[in-house]
Amino acid sequence: MVTFLRKNSFVLLLLATFVLSDVLVSMWDPMATSRRFYKNDFTKTLYHHQWLDHGAVFYGNSSVTGAYIEEQSKSGLIELGLSYGKLTDLKAMLEQQLFHVENQLVIAIDVHTMIDSLETDPTYQWFKPWYQPYVYTYRDYMRDSGSEAVRQLYQGMLELDSSKLFAYEPRWIDKELYFGRKPDDELKKKWDDYEARFGWMSQPDYKDNLQALDWILRYADEHKLPVRVVWMPWNPGFPLPKYMPGLQADVQSRLSGHQVPVLDLLSTYDPALFHDLVHLSRAEGAPVFTKEVDAWLQSLAKSSK
Repeated sequence: MVTFLRKNSFVLLLLATFVLSDVLVSMWDPMATSRRFYKNDFTKTLYHHQWLDHGAVFYGNSSVTGAYIEEQSKSGLIELGLSYGKLTDLKAMLEQQLFHVENQLVIAIDVHTMIDSLETDPTYQWFKPWYQPYVYTYRDYMRDSGSEAVRQLYQGMLELDSSKLFAYEPRWIDKELYFGRKPDDELKKKWDDYEARFGWMSQPDYKDNLQALDWILRYADEHKLPVRVVWMPWNPGFPLPKYMPGLQADVQSRLSGHQVPVLDLLSTYDPALFHDLVHLSRAEGAPVFTKEVDAWLQSLAKSSK
């Protein structure tokens, strides 16, 4: 053993240095704490709530971000809309105790929330295996910010300007909102794209998210956590995806078994309130949606007393 350690001392020292460095970087967690680095929507939610990681939640994908105006709402829900968020993400978040949902969980389901194959943001915290090095997991963003730092150091030294040595462009910290209405030809192209990618789907294509829903409902029962579900608006100027009636039936059967209240807004909003097919316009549609959800939740609260 001693001979082995002596022979490989340099390699072992190099490995130990890398492991220690990665542990220190992981403890710093620049993807969350430094504005030099890209932020995903989960981190943005924490950032805008002073890193609060517990409370009542309105969870869903970007349709929630666009439609629910938290500062105008009287429901006290934290807007936890995630770009490409699915129920499998919510399950992972709860399993890993990255956010502690309390008092009420409102789940928004739109035409994309349950599609297993839909690509999501790989930087969400629950995707990182415990054994995977932090620097490797976020290597693309480390490279981007590192390249910027090197350029700034070079420029500052070249120009003898100390203010430029450590300067950087703060990464965008707000979530994407949706203003105005896209032209009809763009909406038609997007509908054609959705139809080609998802229109042929059926139950096997959302089975993982159905299983995640089952898990979430059991979790809520065990923790005495009230769950409510909102079917998010779809632009009725275009045909509803063919898989939606079957998906709704599968979901509703599960919700009924747990007596979960449901607000079905899937086909109730005028096309003039939409930015595109799945996102409400911030100025026109979102205020209407926020008021309607508030009124519904308030009516549920009154009826439960």
